[in-house]
Amino acid sequence: MMSFIKTVLLAASLSAIAVVSSAQKPTKQPVDYADPLLGTSESRWMLNPGATMPFGMVQLAPDNQGGVWKSGYEYTLNNVGGFSHIHSWTMAGLSVMPTVGVLNTRRGPADGPTTGWTTGYRSRVYKETEKASPGYYAVKLMNGDITTEITTTTRSGFFRFTYPKAEDAHILFDLDIPFEDTAEILDAIFTKVSDTQIDGYSKQKSGWNEYTVYFVIRFDRPIQGFGGWIGNKQIKNVTKVAGKGSMGAYADFKTQAGDVIQMQTAISLVSIDQAKLNLTTEMDPFKWSFEAVHNNARTIWNNLLSKIKVEDNSEINKKKFYTNLYRSYVARTTWSDVNGKWIDPNEKERQTDPRYPILGSDALWNTFWNLNQLWTLVNPDIASNWSKSLLEIYKAGGWLPKGPAGIEYSGIMEASHEISLIASTYQKGIRDFDANLALDAMLHQQTTPGVKTPEGGIAGNKFYKSYLELGYVPNDEGQVSNTLEYAYDDWCVAQMAKALGKTVEYNTFMKRAGNYRNIWDPKVKYVRMKNRDGSWVKDWTPYCCTSFNGSGYLEGNAWQYSFFNPHDVQGIINLMGKDEFNNRLNEGFIKSARYDFNAEGDLYDLVPINHGNQPNMQASWLFNYSGKPWLTQKWTREIMNKYYGATPYKGWLGDEDEGQMGAWFVMAAMGLFETDGGASTKPFYEIGSPLFNKVTINLNQQYYKGKTFIIEARNTSDVNRYIQSATLNDKPLNKPWFYHQDLVKGGSLILIMGPQPNTNWGSKPGDAPPSMSSAN
Repeated sequence: MMSFIKTVLLAASLSAIAVVSSAQKPTKQPVDYADPLLGTSESRWMLNPGATMPFGMVQLAPDNQGGVWKSGYEYTLNNVGGFSHIHSWTMAGLSVMPTVGVLNTRRGPADGPTTGWTTGYRSRVYKETEKASPGYYAVKLMNGDITTEITTTTRSGFFRFTYPKAEDAHILFDLDIPFEDTAEILDAIFTKVSDTQIDGYSKQKSGWNEYTVYFVIRFDRPIQGFGGWIGNKQIKNVTKVAGKGSMGAYADFKTQAGDVIQMQTAISLVSIDQAKLNLTTEMDPFKWSFEAVHNNARTIWNNLLSKIKVEDNSEINKKKFYTNLYRSYVARTTWSDVNGKWIDPNEKERQTDPRYPILGSDALWNTFWNLNQLWTLVNPDIASNWSKSLLEIYKAGGWLPKGPAGIEYSGIMEASHEISLIASTYQKGIRDFDANLALDAMLHQQTTPGVKTPEGGIAGNKFYKSYLELGYVPNDEGQVSNTLEYAYDDWCVAQMAKALGKTVEYNTFMKRAGNYRNIWDPKVKYVRMKNRDGSWVKDWTPYCCTSFNGSGYLEGNAWQYSFFNPHDVQGIINLMGKDEFNNRLNEGFIKSARYDFNAEGDLYDLVPINHGNQPNMQASWLFNYSGKPWLTQKWTREIMNKYYGATPYKGWLGDEDEGQMGAWFVMAAMGLFETDGGASTKPFYEIGSPLFNKVTINLNQQYYKGKTFIIEARNTSDVNRYIQSATLNDKPLNKPWFYHQDLVKGGSLILIMGPQPNTNWGSKPGDAPPSMSSAN
């Protein structure tokens, strides 16, 4: 009996301790839900678990692969070959690796990391020690048991290396970094300028992109030896290492057990002096405190992520939400320095207002279905900065960039969808940039055939001379799908012209916005490949002819592109017929659900709804236009459930292209979307099936008066995914859409959810969102 009483008392005591402990446990912040390791298996160079700030110039991350597609970090590989500073599309720079023992300057193969010269300095890691959170990454290397931690500011990096025992320690700086577009090192120099500092640069070329990365490295203790290597030749006891090709440098130290070596770095595309300025401006205030820099990064990320508050019992959904929100700001890059200096597309040094950085990225191809609408809603200041940056590049180089990687005209992807971003920004009342200059830039882009740049890229639109002449891109010359994308951009120009009172330009471009009809074959009711002489290409099926650079349909097929008409969904419904439109689209979803809406290996005949690529990311929202909004509610939920995951092995299927998949999830989880990209003179949101019981959007003070907009989805669950009724700002809402202006003035959208569709809600004639065309 006494034993039983003691057991009960002990259990009660432990229970009381648990209650106290639970009461004292701090509430999780949004930053605690964001997991940079999520989705890092089979991911791109730009998507990794490293430490960076929003749009960071420095994107410090572990690399463990060779120069392959989807290179950089792969979660399933248990090694690290270096921690490099730049993870932008087609760009890399300055890899760092701590080692001990005999100096080894060869990285070694990705599939054979052990010790010894033959396999290189690459090290296996203790996987259980790997930690990642926004602005921080840490892992213990097996070679030397070195705990390596990294954190960053926008343009600077901070390393902390902890050594458990006395060692001959080397910190290697490798410039020959394998990645998706491995660069040729044309000219490089490392110079030891003091006992604690190394300066240098690396001039490198990757395809059409030639750029110079300038860097500064400083330590919190004296360097005890310095040297480098060029190819297989090591160079010791020097103060300068210069060369090209496979090369790097190293700093030597003698460590004792428990020693910590701290190192700070900064980069610039302008000069070594500018890299020094970036370093001293951003790092000196923290006085060599790693924790202070880490906490600063955490605070900045948490403030950004806290702009949207979600309330729900599902920890998994919160993790998915905040990780996707994090990814929407992590992969694109700041390329101007702290004082606003930057290098333009003609390699000239320029000066911009340091408050508004010059930004770089992969293409803005179809970001109107994800990033644009998230930024303009949640971070209008960022949308403003993007617009200003694009216009600065236009003033310097004469063209708007499709995606200014390294601030060059890449020509990657098609059309000029940066136009949509600028137009949407302006239409939503974010107007602190030169709107007339913006319209001039758009008009130039949409009236002048593209040109080849000296570097081998493309400025402007390819195949555009024929489009201007014929009203479509003939199959003889390029992708017929370009016609659809050019027509959408024409509509965006028309909307911008209308907002600025330019009637002639408005009428001209509204007429051109209908050019999609020129490649519509009414006999088969598909967008079809068409020759210059007006004849249809004969060898054709709805699933044929995807291409990256040639005839057919860019990264898609006729089935998908026949629904691609962001500005005029009603126009396609009129051409296809409402029943055919709904049946074809719904059958596509049923077929694709088996494959989680991802056409792995580009198997478009099996997976018509390929959410893993951009051309039909709007597909699930189109039922709002065709009288069946409950199918939008159904299929947006299915995509959120099946395509998106919450583990390193499954975060996003397909290609998570610099935050596009992430931003789509965030918008869909709130139950909002803009098929036309928000570029109309009176932008609006379509409504889906919110994932959370309650979402609070904290609206920007400068542009939206700092109010809040609340979305309540009462009774929502995976079963209760269908809208039964809706109230907008205390008034009944019977349509599946509402205006942006009604959101940003503050208020609420309340949705009553249930397990069965209410086929009467939002489905009547006249309930559909606005389109360029009227219903037949």
